[in-house]
Amino acid sequence: MTRLLAAIVAVLLGPAAPALAQVQMIVNFAAGGPTDIVARMMQNEMGAALGQPVVVRNVAGAGGTIGTAEVARARPDGQTILFSPVGPIAIQPHFRRGLGYGLENLVAICQVADSPVVMMTPRTSGLRTVADVVARARAQGQGFPFASTGAGSIPHISNVAFMRLANIEMNHIPYRGSGEVMLAFQQGQVQLFTDQTLLIRQYELHPIAFLTERRNPDFPDTPTMREAGYDLVYTIWSGLYAPAGTPEAAMARLEAACERAIRNPEVVAGMARVAQPILYRNRTDFTAFSRSESEKFRTLIEAAGLRSAE
Repeated sequence: MTRLLAAIVAVLLGPAAPALAQVQMIVNFAAGGPTDIVARMMQNEMGAALGQPVVVRNVAGAGGTIGTAEVARARPDGQTILFSPVGPIAIQPHFRRGLGYGLENLVAICQVADSPVVMMTPRTSGLRTVADVVARARAQGQGFPFASTGAGSIPHISNVAFMRLANIEMNHIPYRGSGEVMLAFQQGQVQLFTDQTLLIRQYELHPIAFLTERRNPDFPDTPTMREAGYDLVYTIWSGLYAPAGTPEAAMARLEAACERAIRNPEVVAGMARVAQPILYRNRTDFTAFSRSESEKFRTLIEAAGLRSAE
């Protein structure tokens, strides 16, 4: 009788529902940096919108290109997506050869942020102004190191541009992410880094100059690079991508989930806390923007004669 009852219950309930597949969100820089922080802010709300867990996995290295290449090669089924800043998408394919991917291997889901860039230093470095940086670089030359999150990243490209305008030399030290740079700061290995604003308060750093059109209202006493005499304006935008060939239905779901996440009040408040200005672009607009940015940096890199060895 017990077996008969169990059989009846099994028929009524049908086959056991399979466990929900996870959506893997690959972050192409190390944990603890701005890209990673924003991805983790979004993951729960995106998971709720998709009806399945979203798991963040950091695949760092080579200026974000290792994680990006992994997504470009992934099965285009909507289960693997990439959260990336500008560098691995619009700069690296023109800066490095043999990456194994290009913008054509990815499809844009949505843009979520556009963050100002600032030159910063530990408070104990003795550097306070752009003039201080120039003076120390001229005194130490190649002995004066600056950090980046990899060759071809905005933290690298912006400092190459600065060195050329200021007619100075510095020693480029690449790291896998801004979290590693902060550790290097603490250990005294480097004293100069140009990246996103949230690191200033998070690690009690000194902002030297913003690479923006106007002064940052949160740091009104910090000048812009233009005020210091160097016409340098850069931002770091970030967004979600999927492998090329991902079906339309999956792309529509991912786009809707991204928009829901970035409109969520808790995510909005969190983005404000970490100095990540929200700039949402839908699939259509972000696709066009990604292409225009890729072309902009291709032209810049070719005109400047930049190579991955720099």
